[in-house]
Amino acid sequence: MPFPDTHPALGRALAARGYAEPTPVQAAVLEAEPGRDLLVSAQTGSGKTVAFGLAAAPALLDGGERFEAPAAPLGLVIAPTRELALQVARELEWLYAETAARVVTCVGGMDARREQRALAAGCHLVVGTPGRLRDHLERGNLDLSALRVVVLDEADEMLDLGFREDLEEILDATPKERRTFLFSATLAKDIVALARRYQQDAVRIDTVRRDEPHGDIEYRAVRVAPNELENAVVNVLRYFESPSALIFCATREAVRHLYGALRERGFPVVALSGEMGQKERSDALQALRDGHARACVATDVAARGLDLPDLGLVIHAELPVNKAALLHRSGRTGRAGRKGVSVLLVPYTRRRKAEMLLNAAGVDAQWSGAPSADEIRERDQVRMLEDPILTEAPSDEDLALARKVLEGRAPEAVAAALVRLYRARLPEPEEMFEQVQDRPSGPRERPPREPNVVMGDGVWFRLPVGRSKNADPKWLVPLICRLGHVTKKDIGQIRIFDHETKFEIAADAESRFREAVAAAGGRGEMRVEPSGPPGERPPPRGGPPRRGPPSRGPSSKGPPPKGAHRKGPPPRGAPPKGRKPGPRERA
Repeated sequence: MPFPDTHPALGRALAARGYAEPTPVQAAVLEAEPGRDLLVSAQTGSGKTVAFGLAAAPALLDGGERFEAPAAPLGLVIAPTRELALQVARELEWLYAETAARVVTCVGGMDARREQRALAAGCHLVVGTPGRLRDHLERGNLDLSALRVVVLDEADEMLDLGFREDLEEILDATPKERRTFLFSATLAKDIVALARRYQQDAVRIDTVRRDEPHGDIEYRAVRVAPNELENAVVNVLRYFESPSALIFCATREAVRHLYGALRERGFPVVALSGEMGQKERSDALQALRDGHARACVATDVAARGLDLPDLGLVIHAELPVNKAALLHRSGRTGRAGRKGVSVLLVPYTRRRKAEMLLNAAGVDAQWSGAPSADEIRERDQVRMLEDPILTEAPSDEDLALARKVLEGRAPEAVAAALVRLYRARLPEPEEMFEQVQDRPSGPRERPPREPNVVMGDGVWFRLPVGRSKNADPKWLVPLICRLGHVTKKDIGQIRIFDHETKFEIAADAESRFREAVAAAGGRGEMRVEPSGPPGERPPPRGGPPRRGPPSRGPSSKGPPPKGAHRKGPPPRGAPPKGRKPGPRERA
């Protein structure tokens, strides 16, 4: 259906941008009763910015065609991160372009004095992050007395990031008669409590389908060995060859490591993390928008609010902490009717957690192993043969040069050179270890054992993974080699139990193995601990065992034998301790 009637200037801006039909959240917001506060639950990438921009227009413009001269701000939009705030400001600038609106941003990491001068010069709309807005408010730079509309965008994320006090101080400084729009991916108890305190008779709008996943996002869960995560990211990127991809890591250190690994392999990639300066972040985002970079490695907070062109692939290099994080991450793709793929890399040891996460989010994921090098090369062939460059009509100049190339050369040689040029721009896929199948339920037939390597003087260690977590020598051996800086010949017997694995290290490699695994444990890697050989009871902790009371003989029941010492007071008539019995007592 077409857009409902809206302000003429905003309607022309929508038409110029090619907006023909509203998204579900836009339609629901525009159909709500005019003049009411709004409490909206909507998925990431559902067109929320245009929705609240259109809903705020009647109150902001007050029936006029254009804004009057800028003074104290009339509208305030609060967003959790710099990137999201800057993105919202850009959206509002084109939406209100014909109304002479002046939009000012106040975000952390930018020049605060420049923002102060912009506020002093007057504006109509302010978009900012909670911390910086609170700072300007306390310094007297931000005047909220004329405010007509307040928008809290992604309020759930702001509460998760600890901005509750900042939001409350800002909202307490606004006029009581303002309109308040609160947008959130989920309407948890804390969000509802915030709305109850700062909204009046709000219309509740829920456009999130909680019984089914995002229809435009295909979810895949890829089983990988714990030491193969980096290679799996490489092969997933190469398999899908998306014009733009976003890779999520849990920590800044993980972002730095994966970014360096992908750069080393020749991927055009950028990184985003909280430690970067604003100029570095802006340059990275611009490289993505310009197409100079095709992948971005980021933490959850740094990637919040990113609007990347043609983002068709999201990779969870580390599992999200909860279902909200999964939906927020995956919501970066599948926007505006375009299809997207969300890939979770699931180590064998975390299969159960991944299943619980997907079930909680209502997502039906397709499980598989990581793409193999052969599968990637097959897709490369298909992509090359379907490349538009082979079907486009050549120009006269191209034909003239082609004839010169064919002079004295066989057509097969020219075609082979074209193939080499095509492959030269593609990073090589990684050879993955043979996929380990999930452990079947019930009894299973054990394969014949290979003869154990007996070292004699080897030292035993243990890993906290066993059959219950699909432990298998095919990925345990490379993991031990990587953690302990040893080679396969330094590893002796490997014994896999239900909940742990014991393995033997050659005596001449023990010292460097201990140092390497201690350093790896400090970096958050899987812990390796000393152990005894299989079947041997581990030594007691805290020194030798405590001795119990001395045994009284074969039978400890019944009264002590005659003449045996016993505790308690001496029998009646016995001499006091330390004194010899007298003559009468001896008698």
